Amino acid sequence: MAKAYWISAYRSISNPDALAAYAKLAGPALAAAGGRFLARGMAAEVMEAGVMQRTVLIEFDSVAQAVAAYSSPGYQAALAALGENAVERDIRIVEGVA
Repeated sequence: MAKAYWISAYRSISNPDALAAYAKLAGPALAAAGGRFLARGMAAEVMEAGVMQRTVLIEFDSVAQAVAAYSSPGYQAALAALGENAVERDIRIVEGVA
């Protein structure tokens, strides 16, 4: 079974306090759901049409596990702490190459 990668790209952050409250809940919730944080922070370099933005990369054992983590009660509580307008981001779950 191929691993899966959850990629979050933050286009903008308008409420850093809400993001901090989210992070306190999201990290433990995603780790408890089997996620392993591989990278987190601003891009070291951007090329071509890249944008200098905060990016998070989390590895899971499968796509199903990554999707279940998003739907988990712990992560949903983190999303509630984040609120609706604190950030604009793109979250993708990508299946790894077997």
